[in-house]
Amino acid sequence: MSYPQGLPFPRTASGGASLLPQLPWHYSGDLLTVEYRTNPDNVRKVLPPDVELANDDEDPGAVAFIWADWQSCGADYEELLDPVRGQYKEAFVVVRCRYEGQLYSRCVFIWVDKDFALMRGYLQGYPKKFGSIHQTRPITVGSAGPRLEPGGRFGMTLAANDRRLATATVTLENSVTSNGFVNGHPMLHHRWFPRIELDGRDSLSEVVTMSGVNVELGPVYGGRATLDVFDSPTEELTLLAPEEIIGGYFRSVGTTFAGGRTLHGV
Repeated sequence: MSYPQGLPFPRTASGGASLLPQLPWHYSGDLLTVEYRTNPDNVRKVLPPDVELANDDEDPGAVAFIWADWQSCGADYEELLDPVRGQYKEAFVVVRCRYEGQLYSRCVFIWVDKDFALMRGYLQGYPKKFGSIHQTRPITVGSAGPRLEPGGRFGMTLAANDRRLATATVTLENSVTSNGFVNGHPMLHHRWFPRIELDGRDSLSEVVTMSGVNVELGPVYGGRATLDVFDSPTEELTLLAPEEIIGGYFRSVGTTFAGGRTLHGV
């Protein structure tokens, strides 16, 4: 009998029904980022006890709120000819933190609109939830969108469970060298899953890190930004409400995920 194949499930003899393709996973997308500052005490509240705030001289209250319009595929590129399996959008919130003396980026909230993106995130330790995510796309012809040039205006929205969670805008002013500093380090995540006994203990409890490989970055456009976040009975996003806007950015990004590394776990 063949050992069931699949990453992660359902697992069958062939693995053809698995929710995810085999590694590596390739991503290409447009990212709109709003960087801002919030109260560092509130950043501490969304970090687990074994993770420290960034140091005082590392801007511990800095946050990046990122909207991304992705196209992704596995090693055989089949999703590119069946785009419902490869296109998705997400909105996510990143802070910086320290673990065992090293500086990392960490995704503390994230919403996606496809099941394969949700499950892919669980494998990587991203705390993904379903949401409705939209962002203005740049255009090169016509008038139904902004150009990647000074004055180009972009809007972004996030909703979940019929409630608006965030709205943002970015107005481009000039070319810059970077689309921010918060999301510029290896990611540090926890992979948690409770035991079936539901007795307060986890059957999976790991600290993991990962970075993309074969990264290809497009030009960066920076400018002014706005961001508003809203209350919801099922979210805690307002805990990281902005107190000071740093700036907004647009950048196209290509990267490949080929696996991560376990820092701690049993």
